[in-house]
Amino acid sequence: MTSSAPDRNLAMELVRTTEAAALAASNWVGRGDKEGADGAAVDAMRLIMGTVGMTGTVIIGEGEKDDAPMLYNGEVVGDGSEPHVDIAVDPVEGTTLTANGRGGATAIIAVSETGTMFNPGPIVYMEKIATGPEAAKAISIEASVGENVKAVAKAKGLDVREVTVMVLDRPRHAPIIEEVREVGARIHLISDGDAPGAISTAIDGSGIDILFGIGGTPEGVIAAAALKCLGGAIVGRLYPRDDAEREAAIAFGHDLERPLSTDDLVAGDNCFFAATGITTGSILRGVRYNRLGATTHSLVMRSRSGTVRFVEAQHRHNKLDV
Repeated sequence: MTSSAPDRNLAMELVRTTEAAALAASNWVGRGDKEGADGAAVDAMRLIMGTVGMTGTVIIGEGEKDDAPMLYNGEVVGDGSEPHVDIAVDPVEGTTLTANGRGGATAIIAVSETGTMFNPGPIVYMEKIATGPEAAKAISIEASVGENVKAVAKAKGLDVREVTVMVLDRPRHAPIIEEVREVGARIHLISDGDAPGAISTAIDGSGIDILFGIGGTPEGVIAAAALKCLGGAIVGRLYPRDDAEREAAIAFGHDLERPLSTDDLVAGDNCFFAATGITTGSILRGVRYNRLGATTHSLVMRSRSGTVRFVEAQHRHNKLDV
């Protein structure tokens, strides 16, 4: 198969898929049914994705994680035209947030040139550290939590006490939280959604300087695409949950001791990212309904140009049949 590098800003077309997913999922906000929200978003995203001018292979999808019949790993999507690309999707990043009506749920898609996106295979989790452009070269997965916090503070010209660290609120992260507090930095705990959390470290005005934790490997790849567009960085290391997963990862060809950089997770410098808020979070506003229809708020980015756009769109009632 012959491939070509994307020569247009695909993100401007891909945002239609995240808008559709967010609109579909918004009908399930607060209804206590995360499977219903995810299924509606997958259906809507897949429908619109079939109209986008590309031939995309899903590297990070829904199938293995959620037993979904669409947007599964290895599925080919798009209208069959050039370019050939790798795709990572999360139609609802924060299904629990959506089901419970909490803020921060997002519909996400990331695309890069074919053969450039890291395939986690059987590994579900990875250790992660993420930060924005000012400290992108300062973080290391092989350094301690305290050393990383101090390095970020120095790179950003802050006192350590001024650094805010985002951590997913899980029992496994108790040692990280303790070390952050020991070094004197502030903690910002989140209940779900560490991909938007990682991205927020590179968004001006988010108030987040660095993210630590063990979270989903697919979300790490998605965050890498976004941070590449923003000039930030994510570093990590694969984290098998048990001996069976460790053996499966080794059989898949993974080196479990290897530190992973942003470029390891998404190689090259022509990736695209789009995200639309489902419920309001630190970066994006959620879907809002009014007498005319619904309003969506999206983040649209391309790494090659460094373009970062926030797009607000009005969707009329009689056109909301996605």
